[in-house]
Amino acid sequence: MDSTAQKNKILIRVEDVSFHYGHQTVLSHVSLDMHTGDFLAVIGPNGSGKTTLIKIILGLLEPDQGRVKILGRSLGGFSEWSKLGYVPQNATHVDPFFPVSVKEVVDMGLIKEARSKQAGKEKGMEAISWALKQVDMEDQQNHRIGNLSGGQQQRVFIARAIVNKPVILFLDEPTTGVDAETQDRFYEMLGVLNKKEKMTIVLVTHDIGIVNKHVNRVACLNQKLIYHGDHDEFCRSEAFKSMLEGGHHLVSHRH
Repeated sequence: MDSTAQKNKILIRVEDVSFHYGHQTVLSHVSLDMHTGDFLAVIGPNGSGKTTLIKIILGLLEPDQGRVKILGRSLGGFSEWSKLGYVPQNATHVDPFFPVSVKEVVDMGLIKEARSKQAGKEKGMEAISWALKQVDMEDQQNHRIGNLSGGQQQRVFIARAIVNKPVILFLDEPTTGVDAETQDRFYEMLGVLNKKEKMTIVLVTHDIGIVNKHVNRVACLNQKLIYHGDHDEFCRSEAFKSMLEGGHHLVSHRH
């Protein structure tokens, strides 16, 4: 397979997915593909169905209609979950007195084979060191997680999500409560994972101001899929205009 074909490989396909909570429509006939190399921002207002869509993709919720394929397999037949990394909302809500170290938190993300035999344990320690290095937290590996700042904790939970070197990393509202300077460093780090480590990134947020130089694709949701495509085209689209007219704030930081 040539490099162009590999780059355009479909990792996840969402086909005509609908979902309801009781009589309330959350998602209506949503279809989109996620490709190798994407840095995809899934944006939209609160209650637009962004988190629900990710939970359906991860098999945590079952759609009322439609289907999902992951790496060419139907959701029901997919079992290689270590190829997907996930940082949920509120991941950093940690009991400051809980006696667990940074290294131990990342270890929790390892697949069981990495703990079962001595050779596996050695590889597991290498994987933990690699993951902490990616998020610049090697020096804090023996620190208690509750003693870290919110931004540091978020990086630790990203290390846990990438310790198995997933093909695709999902992050749901990852910078809530984090200051602007920390957010900038955070997105730089994700940019490195996307470009250097060839990790596909799916970033879920209601704050469309994060659409920055690292994002190359945008999916705009409001129960229905309003827009899905190139970042620059989105900034010229009717979907972009309608979100601005609706009072949503977007600052594009592409340089």
